[in-house]
Amino acid sequence: MNQSLLNHNCCELSRVFTIVPALNEEATIGSVIESLQSSGLTNIYVVDNGSSDRTAFEAHSAGAKVFSEPLPGYGRACWHGLQQLPDECDWILFCDGDGSDDLSKLPEFFAATQNADFILGNRRASASGRAALTAAQNFGNWLATLLIGWGWGYWYRDLGPLRLIRRSALEKIQMRDRSFGWTVEMQAKAVDCGLKICEIPVGYRHRQGGRSKISGTLKGSFNAGRIILATLGSLYWQRKDFFRSPLLQWLSSLLLIVGAVLIIPHGDFQQAGTVPRFWLGIGVMGLGFVLSWGLRDISSAWFWSVTILTRLLLLPMYPGDDIWRYLWEGYIQNLGFSPYSLPPNASELIPYRTDWWALINHLDTSAIYPPLTQLGFRALALISTSVLLFKLAFVLADLGVCWLLSKTWGDRQTLLYAWNPLVIYSFAGGGHYDSWFILPLVAGWLAFERRYWAWSALLIGLSVAIKWMSLPILVFLALQGRRKYAPLVFLLGMLPMLATAFGFCHDSNCSLIPTTSTFVSHGRSAEFIPYLISLVWYPSTQSNWIYAIPLGLIAIALLWHCRSFVNFVEWYFFALLTLSPIVHAWYFTWSIPSAVATRNLGVRWVSLSAFVYFILKHRQSLGNFDWRLTPLERYWLWLPFLIGFLWIKFCGKNVEDDY
Repeated sequence: MNQSLLNHNCCELSRVFTIVPALNEEATIGSVIESLQSSGLTNIYVVDNGSSDRTAFEAHSAGAKVFSEPLPGYGRACWHGLQQLPDECDWILFCDGDGSDDLSKLPEFFAATQNADFILGNRRASASGRAALTAAQNFGNWLATLLIGWGWGYWYRDLGPLRLIRRSALEKIQMRDRSFGWTVEMQAKAVDCGLKICEIPVGYRHRQGGRSKISGTLKGSFNAGRIILATLGSLYWQRKDFFRSPLLQWLSSLLLIVGAVLIIPHGDFQQAGTVPRFWLGIGVMGLGFVLSWGLRDISSAWFWSVTILTRLLLLPMYPGDDIWRYLWEGYIQNLGFSPYSLPPNASELIPYRTDWWALINHLDTSAIYPPLTQLGFRALALISTSVLLFKLAFVLADLGVCWLLSKTWGDRQTLLYAWNPLVIYSFAGGGHYDSWFILPLVAGWLAFERRYWAWSALLIGLSVAIKWMSLPILVFLALQGRRKYAPLVFLLGMLPMLATAFGFCHDSNCSLIPTTSTFVSHGRSAEFIPYLISLVWYPSTQSNWIYAIPLGLIAIALLWHCRSFVNFVEWYFFALLTLSPIVHAWYFTWSIPSAVATRNLGVRWVSLSAFVYFILKHRQSLGNFDWRLTPLERYWLWLPFLIGFLWIKFCGKNVEDDY
């Protein structure tokens, strides 16, 4: 077909612009550009996506305009190229830079523009083309086109990279993906937008140089497939508008509220048969929680109504046994005794025993909570030794966390914390004080993000004085500012601890941690790494302190490598929880605020799997006092956390796609 006839019967080639994303394609990019030029194309844009070779030089030498997009991602490179297009562009051609596309059929593409908006090259139309694709590519293309056919009713034959689309049509599609989901998003949305689609059989060759970034590795193929499936799933539900419908919001909210109502009578785990009924209610809440992950919009009034109501419902619930210790330690302080000096069963305290004294756990162990926490217990007990009062104090701190997160990340994203069954039960139902620890930690994090160093240090210092676990986070904060001021920042953060500890330590015998207690020295229940080590080294079961060594080394490594506050906190709590010999279900709430920012899958999953822990209470109610999970129970609790967390950290980033 001669040039004059071509321009008369189809699009003008001067108004066709070609975008070629390329990553380390120096061996082939020149010949690809020459093939494009021989087809009459002169407007060729090569987007170098972070190449470490001479790709950019070879492309420029061959006559293409070269642009740089250092952030990896096939879709990101294509998007960067689109931003460079001039107003006179009417059509956009996408092709790969590895020489695998047979460009001899381009005249047919141009001719098809008379009756189509979107023209695709079908590599699978011939046996030779299918043979040139790897097994992973053939399977991926078959599966993706099958799913598009089922979901959209249009049966594509390929997801080929060689494609020509009208610019106005692409703008109508409004591309969002920046990774390997770019091609499948374009094809699915083309159906939704009612574009006229045409597929043309094209030849396909094994790549002519370089190494495939996707089909060349098992990990690359797996990640690409995961991204494509996730993209299709997301597009399908958006298309059905399911996650914007009031029905989902009502259903999620109703399940959370009904589940909360169901567990109210089942908080006393000492009663046989209580835990299975508790699990039933938690299962209903969990379903509502999982559905909330998909909500696209939620009003502030709706968010707060469900957040507050679910907590108010659980205030009358029978609490966990820790709360009796809180009441006791606040109570005896107001009588003039130090909870660090005398355990609950001390003879000196016999005259002061209350009706609920026998409900206190570990009667032979003195206080393990830090000084500022003890002052909080004392202040509450000065008003009343009431379970309801203590619970209200914990819920108010919990709602403070919800408020801070919603102000920063928005109501919808904060649902991960505010509508989380583990959070709701732990503070409003179980009455655990950890919300006091989480609130200043979150406030310190947000102050850090705004570079309010002094406020951040004081707030994180408050969390240290409430629960020792955040001490490495204070060290991280001190090291992130000007290094010469690090000691001052650290000292500022330690002031709450030093000031409150002084009130309890008046002699050399003061001990804020009862290290001689069996509970502290070698108590175990639901731990993970210490359990695995005990299988090969039984003496480790008698020494909890040894796990401070690997935790310290990991903390040092994180201090060296991490620059992001939320990244440091996520990894630190992950290491702390997996290495700790003493683990309770509510400890996982420490990681949930950071997951609001990162959407960490492991934290979401463990918010449900952590309830496996309560099988210990169930067995105890049946007369079995072996306070340890079985191997199967342990894996059910931990594997969702481990798999989801590590998946997000190592596989959740955009893959460097195959060009």
